[in-house]
Amino acid sequence: MIPVILSGGSGTRLWPLSRELYPKQFLSIGASGPSMLQSTLERVSGIEDAGAPVIVCNGEHRFLVAEQLRAKAISPAAMVLEPCGRNTAPAVAIAALLQPGDAQLLVMPADHVLHDLAAFHYALSVARPAAAQGKLVTFGIVPDSPQTGYGYIRAATAEAGSEVYPVAEFVEKPDAKTAAQYLATGQYFWNSGMFLFQASTYLQQLARHAPDILKACQQALQHARRDLDFIRLDAEAFQRCRSESIDYAVMEKTDQAVVVPLQAGWNDIGSWESMWQVQSRDENGNVLHGDVISQDVRDSYIHAQNRLIAAVGIENLVIIETGDAVLVMDKARTQEVKQVVTTLRKDNRHEAQAHRRVSRPWGSYECIDRAERFQVKRISVKPGEKLSLQMHHHRAEHWIVVSGTARITRGEESFVLSENQSTYIPLGVVHRLENPGRIPLELIEVQSGTYLGEDDIVRFEDTYGRTGR
Repeated sequence: MIPVILSGGSGTRLWPLSRELYPKQFLSIGASGPSMLQSTLERVSGIEDAGAPVIVCNGEHRFLVAEQLRAKAISPAAMVLEPCGRNTAPAVAIAALLQPGDAQLLVMPADHVLHDLAAFHYALSVARPAAAQGKLVTFGIVPDSPQTGYGYIRAATAEAGSEVYPVAEFVEKPDAKTAAQYLATGQYFWNSGMFLFQASTYLQQLARHAPDILKACQQALQHARRDLDFIRLDAEAFQRCRSESIDYAVMEKTDQAVVVPLQAGWNDIGSWESMWQVQSRDENGNVLHGDVISQDVRDSYIHAQNRLIAAVGIENLVIIETGDAVLVMDKARTQEVKQVVTTLRKDNRHEAQAHRRVSRPWGSYECIDRAERFQVKRISVKPGEKLSLQMHHHRAEHWIVVSGTARITRGEESFVLSENQSTYIPLGVVHRLENPGRIPLELIEVQSGTYLGEDDIVRFEDTYGRTGR
């Protein structure tokens, strides 16, 4: 059995903690602990014959995924980079094309939560014989309330003694009255987006019901290239692929779909209200993270990342503070945060895309201050790592070492700086920054020039195979 982890989402509904370049699957549930991606990988750790996972992710997130796997000492069978999002049907097709036909693929989104692993493993044990017989198994969450935010699966009658139910139909998200009716019948399950099937079964059904998707994926993989530990799909071929979910492309059309009930404390963390629901709350119903002072506060979610938040006399609110944004909203309206992100994108605001602290494979940088013609960054370089050999057309840079040791390449020169020493990189000069030491290198960078965007960079050599920023 091969876990296939789908990690291509953007997680706009958990803004401002989740951003385009740091989406929700990389966040922890609570103030610390494993990320949602890491928890998803750990879900199959107790299964004896589970193979190394296949990760399908956005190319922009490749080093974040690699770092999170490295932190858990997980070596993937493959890390597939999508040049653009095309939904779940193509993503799973690529994973299936990489595996032997009889391999069972356990497809799991990277950003879901399951609290009862024993129940999950039991559901897998029920599903695996059906998958071996050529069925496409989906896991249906046993509903405990009439939710309107989920799609539903209606189950037909199972054979006597079986816990595997033929799928009668998939239905869209209902209104409140219809959701209550679904709950009362006992025939409906929430659609979890998790699946189990043989690679060959999925490819056969995809060829039957969406042959254009299969053809585009075959071409994207045929012309893919290896990039370090990544498989980079051919951009032109993959962009031609139709964007479609597994449900629409295959599951709603096949006569081989079955559903296995799952009652394991599942949540897709689709909003800040969901994040509040899955965490431990205090005696007043609050979830509080960071430097928070609360007085007469009830049923609220408050997350302070950089500064003190003092809250008095409020209830049913979500307050999220980051280095560059503060979100305050009614907990009952948390789905509407997507509209905020839409506005940010429309106005070309950086807060939609990245945090002030941005991860890079060599370390990270954080914008401390910026104004017209200058920007100040704090740069941290991990031991033994180095930035690309690069040049800028529109800006010069001043570097001041705060701690650690820096090896500088500046034009034809190469020299070492230690604490409290500095250097100047003129506009247009080829340069590189390295950390030859055993502790992190911390420095302050002052940029000055007519344009300070991250795309003002020409790379001549890069350890990580990057050609963009």
